[in-house]
Amino acid sequence: MRKGITFLRSMAVAAFAAMPLAAAAAPHANTVVASVNGEEITIGHMIMARENLPAQYKQLPDDVLFNAILDQLVQQTALKQQLHGEVPHYVQLSVENEKRAMLAASVIETVMDKASSEDQLRTAYDEKYSSGDGGDEFHAAHILVESEEDALDVKKELDAGADFATLAKEKSTGPSGPSGGDLGWFTTGRMVPEFEDAVLSLKSGEVSGPIQTQFGWHIILLNERRKTEAPEFEDVRTELADELRQKAVEERVNELTAASEIERPDIEDLDPAILQDLSLVRN
Repeated sequence: MRKGITFLRSMAVAAFAAMPLAAAAAPHANTVVASVNGEEITIGHMIMARENLPAQYKQLPDDVLFNAILDQLVQQTALKQQLHGEVPHYVQLSVENEKRAMLAASVIETVMDKASSEDQLRTAYDEKYSSGDGGDEFHAAHILVESEEDALDVKKELDAGADFATLAKEKSTGPSGPSGGDLGWFTTGRMVPEFEDAVLSLKSGEVSGPIQTQFGWHIILLNERRKTEAPEFEDVRTELADELRQKAVEERVNELTAASEIERPDIEDLDPAILQDLSLVRN
Protein backbone atom coordinates (compact mmCIF):
# COMPACT_ATOMS: atom_id res chain seq x y z
CA MET A 1 0.00 0.00 0.00
CA ARG A 2 2.76 2.38 0.95
CA LYS A 3 4.50 1.34 -2.23
CA GLY A 4 1.49 2.38 -4.28
CA ILE A 5 1.31 5.75 -2.59
CA THR A 6 5.00 6.23 -3.22
CA PHE A 7 4.39 5.39 -6.87
CA LEU A 8 1.56 7.88 -7.18
CA ARG A 9 3.62 10.56 -5.54
CA SER A 10 6.46 9.85 -7.96
CA MET A 11 4.08 10.10 -10.86
CA ALA A 12 2.73 13.38 -9.56
CA VAL A 13 6.21 14.81 -9.14
CA ALA A 14 7.17 13.67 -12.62
CA ALA A 15 4.02 15.12 -14.10
CA PHE A 16 4.57 18.41 -12.29
CA ALA A 17 8.15 18.54 -13.50
CA ALA A 18 6.97 17.98 -17.07
CA MET A 19 4.45 20.84 -16.89
CA PRO A 20 5.64 24.14 -18.39
CA LEU A 21 6.20 26.79 -15.75
CA ALA A 22 3.62 29.58 -15.82
CA ALA A 23 5.07 32.76 -17.23
CA ALA A 24 5.47 35.55 -14.74
CA ALA A 25 2.85 38.23 -15.17
CA ALA A 26 4.08 41.22 -17.14
CA PRO A 27 4.43 44.43 -15.10
CA HIS A 28 1.30 46.60 -15.21
CA ALA A 29 -0.02 49.82 -13.69
CA ASN A 30 -0.79 48.16 -10.34
CA THR A 31 2.57 46.42 -10.03
CA VAL A 32 4.14 47.45 -6.72
CA VAL A 33 7.69 48.75 -7.09
CA ALA A 34 8.22 49.89 -3.50
CA SER A 35 6.43 50.31 -0.20
CA VAL A 36 7.07 52.75 2.62
CA ASN A 37 5.79 51.61 6.01
CA GLY A 38 3.28 49.47 4.18
CA GLU A 39 2.13 52.19 1.75
CA GLU A 40 2.54 50.96 -1.81
CA ILE A 41 4.06 52.79 -4.75
CA THR A 42 3.08 51.35 -8.14
CA ILE A 43 4.23 51.62 -11.72
CA GLY A 44 1.07 53.63 -12.35
CA HIS A 45 2.22 56.22 -9.82
CA MET A 46 5.58 56.40 -11.58
CA ILE A 47 4.04 56.72 -15.03
CA MET A 48 1.97 59.71 -13.98
CA ALA A 49 4.92 61.26 -12.15
CA ARG A 50 6.96 61.02 -15.35
CA GLU A 51 4.10 62.39 -17.45
CA ASN A 52 4.02 65.56 -15.36
CA LEU A 53 7.75 66.24 -15.64
CA PRO A 54 9.06 69.15 -17.75
CA ALA A 55 10.04 68.08 -21.27
CA GLN A 56 13.78 68.43 -20.65
CA TYR A 57 13.70 65.83 -17.87
CA LYS A 58 11.82 63.34 -20.03
CA GLN A 59 14.85 63.25 -22.32
CA LEU A 60 16.99 61.58 -19.65
CA PRO A 61 17.82 57.86 -20.11
CA ASP A 62 15.00 55.59 -18.97
CA ASP A 63 17.04 53.86 -16.27
CA VAL A 64 18.20 57.16 -14.78
CA LEU A 65 14.67 58.57 -14.83
CA PHE A 66 13.18 55.39 -13.37
CA ASN A 67 15.48 55.43 -10.36
CA ALA A 68 15.13 59.18 -9.83
CA ILE A 69 11.33 59.07 -9.93
CA LEU A 70 11.18 56.07 -7.60
CA ASP A 71 13.55 57.74 -5.13
CA GLN A 72 11.44 60.89 -5.22
CA LEU A 73 8.17 59.02 -4.62
CA VAL A 74 9.72 57.07 -1.74
CA GLN A 75 11.00 60.26 -0.15
CA GLN A 76 7.70 62.08 -0.65
CA THR A 77 5.79 59.18 0.87
CA ALA A 78 8.04 59.10 3.95
CA LEU A 79 7.64 62.85 4.36
CA LYS A 80 3.86 63.00 3.98
CA GLN A 81 3.43 60.13 6.43
CA GLN A 82 4.68 62.50 9.13
CA LEU A 83 1.25 64.17 8.98
CA HIS A 84 -0.30 60.88 10.18
CA GLY A 85 -3.24 61.18 7.81
CA GLU A 86 -4.00 64.83 8.46
CA VAL A 87 -4.34 66.91 5.29
CA PRO A 88 -3.76 70.66 5.52
CA HIS A 89 -6.69 72.69 4.24
CA TYR A 90 -4.77 74.33 1.41
CA VAL A 91 -3.54 70.92 0.23
CA GLN A 92 -7.07 69.53 0.23
CA LEU A 93 -8.32 72.51 -1.77
CA SER A 94 -5.48 72.15 -4.25
CA VAL A 95 -6.18 68.44 -4.67
CA GLU A 96 -9.88 69.13 -5.25
CA ASN A 97 -9.06 71.78 -7.85
CA GLU A 98 -6.57 69.51 -9.59
CA LYS A 99 -9.00 66.59 -9.60
CA ARG A 100 -11.77 68.81 -10.97
CA ALA A 101 -9.54 70.13 -13.72
CA MET A 102 -8.24 66.69 -14.72
CA LEU A 103 -11.71 65.14 -14.84
CA ALA A 104 -13.03 68.07 -16.87
CA ALA A 105 -10.07 67.72 -19.23
CA SER A 106 -10.89 64.04 -19.65
CA VAL A 107 -14.44 64.89 -20.71
CA ILE A 108 -13.15 67.58 -23.06
CA GLU A 109 -10.74 65.10 -24.63
CA THR A 110 -13.61 62.69 -25.27
CA VAL A 111 -15.70 65.46 -26.85
CA MET A 112 -12.79 66.50 -29.05
CA ASP A 113 -12.05 62.94 -30.18
CA LYS A 114 -15.66 62.50 -31.34
CA ALA A 115 -15.72 65.82 -33.20
CA SER A 116 -13.01 65.29 -35.80
CA SER A 117 -13.62 62.04 -37.64
CA GLU A 118 -12.61 61.78 -41.28
CA ASP A 119 -16.20 62.25 -42.44
CA GLN A 120 -16.64 65.30 -40.23
CA LEU A 121 -13.40 66.81 -41.54
CA ARG A 122 -14.46 66.22 -45.16
CA THR A 123 -17.87 67.78 -44.52
CA ALA A 124 -16.29 70.80 -42.85
CA TYR A 125 -13.89 71.23 -45.78
CA ASP A 126 -16.71 71.06 -48.33
CA GLU A 127 -18.81 73.58 -46.37
CA LYS A 128 -15.95 76.01 -45.94
CA TYR A 129 -14.48 75.82 -49.43
CA SER A 130 -17.47 74.82 -51.58
CA SER A 131 -17.18 78.09 -53.53
CA GLY A 132 -13.74 77.08 -54.75
CA ASP A 133 -11.92 79.91 -53.00
CA GLY A 134 -10.22 80.22 -49.64
CA GLY A 135 -12.16 83.27 -48.53
CA ASP A 136 -11.04 86.87 -48.21
CA GLU A 137 -7.54 88.01 -47.41
CA PHE A 138 -6.81 91.50 -46.15
CA HIS A 139 -3.87 93.87 -46.34
CA ALA A 140 -4.20 96.46 -43.59
CA ALA A 141 -2.24 98.89 -41.47
CA HIS A 142 -3.04 100.46 -38.12
CA ILE A 143 -2.00 103.12 -35.70
CA LEU A 144 -2.15 101.98 -32.08
CA VAL A 145 -2.46 104.53 -29.27
CA GLU A 146 -3.32 104.40 -25.57
CA SER A 147 -6.60 106.33 -25.37
CA GLU A 148 -9.71 107.11 -27.39
CA GLU A 149 -8.80 110.79 -27.26
CA ASP A 150 -5.43 110.05 -28.87
CA ALA A 151 -7.17 107.95 -31.52
CA LEU A 152 -9.60 110.76 -32.33
CA ASP A 153 -6.68 113.17 -32.71
CA VAL A 154 -5.00 110.76 -35.13
CA LYS A 155 -8.22 110.42 -37.13
CA LYS A 156 -8.54 114.21 -37.39
CA GLU A 157 -5.01 114.48 -38.77
CA LEU A 158 -5.71 111.75 -41.32
CA ASP A 159 -8.95 113.41 -42.38
CA ALA A 160 -6.98 116.61 -42.84
CA GLY A 161 -4.66 114.87 -45.29
CA ALA A 162 -1.84 113.47 -43.16
CA ASP A 163 0.00 110.45 -44.56
CA PHE A 164 -1.01 107.25 -42.75
CA ALA A 165 2.41 105.58 -42.80
CA THR A 166 4.19 108.73 -41.64
CA LEU A 167 1.72 109.22 -38.80
CA ALA A 168 2.06 105.58 -37.77
CA LYS A 169 5.83 105.93 -37.52
CA GLU A 170 5.41 109.01 -35.37
CA LYS A 171 2.57 107.98 -33.05
CA SER A 172 1.84 104.26 -33.10
CA THR A 173 2.89 102.38 -29.98
CA GLY A 174 2.53 98.99 -31.67
CA PRO A 175 5.44 96.90 -33.04
CA SER A 176 4.35 97.68 -36.61
CA GLY A 177 4.76 101.42 -36.04
CA PRO A 178 8.31 101.66 -37.44
CA SER A 179 7.09 100.04 -40.67
CA GLY A 180 4.26 102.53 -41.08
CA GLY A 181 1.74 100.37 -39.24
CA ASP A 182 1.76 97.75 -42.00
CA LEU A 183 0.32 94.40 -40.85
CA GLY A 184 0.80 92.59 -44.14
CA TRP A 185 -1.76 90.12 -45.48
CA PHE A 186 -3.96 88.13 -43.11
CA THR A 187 -7.15 86.06 -43.22
CA THR A 188 -10.16 85.99 -40.92
CA GLY A 189 -9.49 84.51 -37.51
CA ARG A 190 -6.01 85.98 -37.27
CA MET A 191 -6.91 89.19 -35.46
CA VAL A 192 -8.85 89.82 -32.25
CA PRO A 193 -12.63 90.00 -32.92
CA GLU A 194 -13.03 93.78 -32.52
CA PHE A 195 -10.21 94.45 -34.95
CA GLU A 196 -11.45 91.87 -37.46
CA ASP A 197 -15.02 93.22 -37.37
CA ALA A 198 -13.70 96.69 -38.16
CA VAL A 199 -11.64 95.40 -41.08
CA LEU A 200 -14.61 93.49 -42.48
CA SER A 201 -16.69 96.67 -42.48
CA LEU A 202 -14.13 98.64 -44.50
CA LYS A 203 -13.69 98.99 -48.23
CA SER A 204 -10.27 99.17 -49.82
CA GLY A 205 -8.70 102.54 -49.08
CA GLU A 206 -11.02 103.36 -46.17
CA VAL A 207 -9.89 104.35 -42.68
CA SER A 208 -11.82 103.33 -39.58
CA GLY A 209 -12.79 105.40 -36.58
CA PRO A 210 -11.31 104.56 -33.16
CA ILE A 211 -11.53 100.82 -32.39
CA GLN A 212 -10.82 99.53 -28.91
CA THR A 213 -9.23 96.13 -28.28
CA GLN A 214 -7.34 94.60 -25.40
CA PHE A 215 -4.18 96.22 -26.78
CA GLY A 216 -5.46 99.79 -26.86
CA TRP A 217 -7.14 102.04 -29.43
CA HIS A 218 -6.66 101.53 -33.18
CA ILE A 219 -7.15 103.54 -36.33
CA ILE A 220 -7.19 101.03 -39.19
CA LEU A 221 -6.48 101.49 -42.89
CA LEU A 222 -7.64 98.72 -45.22
CA ASN A 223 -5.27 98.83 -48.18
CA GLU A 224 -6.71 95.94 -50.17
CA ARG A 225 -9.02 92.93 -50.01
CA ARG A 226 -8.67 89.91 -52.28
CA LYS A 227 -9.89 86.36 -52.76
CA THR A 228 -7.57 83.43 -52.16
CA GLU A 229 -7.60 80.02 -53.81
CA ALA A 230 -9.09 77.12 -51.88
CA PRO A 231 -6.34 75.12 -50.14
CA GLU A 232 -5.88 71.39 -50.53
CA PHE A 233 -7.67 69.27 -47.94
CA GLU A 234 -4.48 67.93 -46.39
CA ASP A 235 -3.08 71.44 -46.02
CA VAL A 236 -5.96 72.49 -43.77
CA ARG A 237 -6.73 69.17 -42.07
CA THR A 238 -5.20 70.27 -38.75
CA GLU A 239 -6.87 73.69 -38.90
CA LEU A 240 -10.27 72.15 -39.61
CA ALA A 241 -9.83 69.60 -36.83
CA ASP A 242 -8.99 72.36 -34.36
CA GLU A 243 -12.04 74.36 -35.42
CA LEU A 244 -14.36 71.36 -35.11
CA ARG A 245 -12.95 70.41 -31.71
CA GLN A 246 -13.18 73.93 -30.34
CA LYS A 247 -16.75 74.30 -31.57
CA ALA A 248 -17.74 70.92 -30.12
CA VAL A 249 -16.23 71.77 -26.73
CA GLU A 250 -17.94 75.19 -26.62
CA GLU A 251 -21.30 73.66 -27.53
CA ARG A 252 -20.94 70.89 -24.95
CA VAL A 253 -19.90 73.30 -22.20
CA ASN A 254 -22.82 75.61 -23.01
CA GLU A 255 -25.21 72.65 -23.11
CA LEU A 256 -24.06 71.32 -19.75
CA THR A 257 -24.04 74.67 -17.97
CA ALA A 258 -27.48 75.51 -19.36
CA ALA A 259 -28.84 72.22 -18.04
CA SER A 260 -27.18 72.60 -14.62
CA GLU A 261 -28.72 74.22 -11.56
CA ILE A 262 -26.12 76.89 -10.84
CA GLU A 263 -26.42 79.20 -7.85
CA ARG A 264 -24.20 82.19 -7.18
CA PRO A 265 -25.30 83.74 -3.90
CA ASP A 266 -24.78 87.44 -3.33
CA ILE A 267 -22.19 87.93 -0.61
CA GLU A 268 -22.15 91.30 1.07
CA ASP A 269 -18.88 93.20 1.39
CA LEU A 270 -17.01 90.70 -0.79
CA ASP A 271 -13.80 92.30 -2.01
CA PRO A 272 -12.34 90.47 -5.06
CA ALA A 273 -8.89 91.11 -3.56
CA ILE A 274 -9.72 88.42 -1.00
CA LEU A 275 -8.27 85.89 -3.45
CA GLN A 276 -4.80 87.18 -2.56
CA ASP A 277 -5.19 86.31 1.13
CA LEU A 278 -3.45 82.93 1.53
CA SER A 279 -3.81 83.10 5.30
CA LEU A 280 -7.47 82.09 4.88
CA VAL A 281 -6.52 78.62 3.65
CA ARG A 282 -3.42 78.03 5.75
CA ASN A 283 -5.22 77.99 9.09
